[in-house]
Amino acid sequence: VQLQAFGGGLVQAGGSLRLSCAASGRSFSSYAMGWFRQAPGKEREFVTAITRGGRVTDYADSVKGRFTISRDSARNTVYLQMNSLKPEDTAVYHCAAVVSRAFNYIGRTTGEYPYWGQGTQVTVSS
Repeated sequence: VQLQAFGGGLVQAGGSLRLSCAASGRSFSSYAMGWFRQAPGKEREFVTAITRGGRVTDYADSVKGRFTISRDSARNTVYLQMNSLKPEDTAVYHCAAVVSRAFNYIGRTTGEYPYWGQGTQVTVSS
């Protein structure tokens, strides 16, 4: 599967952005999906993930209540709605995919995902 993330940009603190990750290839519904981010000088960190069926999600504590992940199997796309953005959310955001046999599987670490998109920059100004 090939992944392409887009939708990043510059936004003021308190604003919103929606990121999209389009997946090419077949069997999108077989993949659990995740979003990670990497700020300058920091390691890539988990943001959120969703099961292959879309029924279960998980979030990093730092984004709970502000970010929402969703997926649209008809469009082979996973979304990240980001509200109440803070300057500390500034990073390159990457989407990732992993084939999942279990419907309730969620990956929370970078090592669990073999497929990655190129990333999209999100900059939040104070």
